[in-house]
Amino acid sequence: MTADFNRRKFLFGAAGALAVATAGKQGVAMADSMPKMTRLKPAYGPAAGIAKLNANENPYGPSKAALAAIQEASVSGAYYVNESARALQAMIAERHGVDPEYVALSSGSSGALVACAVSAGQSGNILGPDLFWDTTSKSVEQQGIAEITRLPKTPGLEIDLQTMYESIDDSIAMVQVVNPNNPTGLLMDPVALRAFCKKASAKATVLVDEAYNELTDMPEENTMVPLIKEGYDIIVARTFSKIYGLAGMRVGYIIAAPDKIKAMSRYGIGWYGLNQAGLAAAVASYEDQIFMDASRAKIREGREMVYAALKENGLSGLPSQTNFIFADLGSINAQTFREEMEKENVLIRGIYRDYTNWSRVSMGRLEHVQMYVDALPKVLSRLS
Repeated sequence: MTADFNRRKFLFGAAGALAVATAGKQGVAMADSMPKMTRLKPAYGPAAGIAKLNANENPYGPSKAALAAIQEASVSGAYYVNESARALQAMIAERHGVDPEYVALSSGSSGALVACAVSAGQSGNILGPDLFWDTTSKSVEQQGIAEITRLPKTPGLEIDLQTMYESIDDSIAMVQVVNPNNPTGLLMDPVALRAFCKKASAKATVLVDEAYNELTDMPEENTMVPLIKEGYDIIVARTFSKIYGLAGMRVGYIIAAPDKIKAMSRYGIGWYGLNQAGLAAAVASYEDQIFMDASRAKIREGREMVYAALKENGLSGLPSQTNFIFADLGSINAQTFREEMEKENVLIRGIYRDYTNWSRVSMGRLEHVQMYVDALPKVLSRLS
């Protein structure tokens, strides 16, 4: 029996070795026949010679302090965020004079805004201007939860707060305003907005998206955060994507009553989706006033360049306190204009809803803004 077992063992071993050798040859042959995988170099921004003026980014960021923090935090990229998130939450809470429970972090402000919309959509529709940054609110329509009720257009594209208040009925669960608004760039009078928020919040939750607040001339006067501390049913959303130059790092937050944040947490809000590098950059940037002032100055300089170019070419733009301008092209179609500007290596936005003659251009680096200025008369000449 021992001899028979040894023979079988030998035969099995020989067959196994042959199978392994054959499989190895077949594997090599298969590998040789398969197309080689191309290693693509990641693209972290626009290619050389391209003016990327279509996404309201701040290309002057991240700040030097943020870059140093990113490098340090990346060493601990193997670990989920926890204490770093708590540190940023505490900093935000301290600045606004609220408890940390009033602050919820998210992946950019987009994650928080979607949570706001979906949470409100469980009990009613969302009321907004005819034109506002509605990408996140559209999630309720896309999921069949609720609808967006829009106000009528206004001649100057401003938000009619009185009509908005009068439009709040039992079907409305949340009112959303963006201040300054996107894509118009218009800033509302803070006294009028504060009065509206107080009375409107008695009828529905009021969400104020302040993504561009730090770009305004008077950020503290324009914010509605103090009303939250006074007990009004108001949510304020902020982001590190704009003035801080961290759009690609995805950090944002909302400030609201703790019970409101708890209700929205069921729809994805929270810091589990954040990363160590982004949080470190946000912490380092949050009180970097020198960087913020420098960025704001560059953005203002870019705006003046665009306003001057529009005027020289017989066009105009709405007064903006953001890092973009909404330009009136007159009889020119904004999508056609976008396509022609792209031929000049200048990327801008096309048509918003049915505002076919309005074109949004963001303030990038000054040399890229200059490319827009130089391309403008060429494109207008072709289109005319």
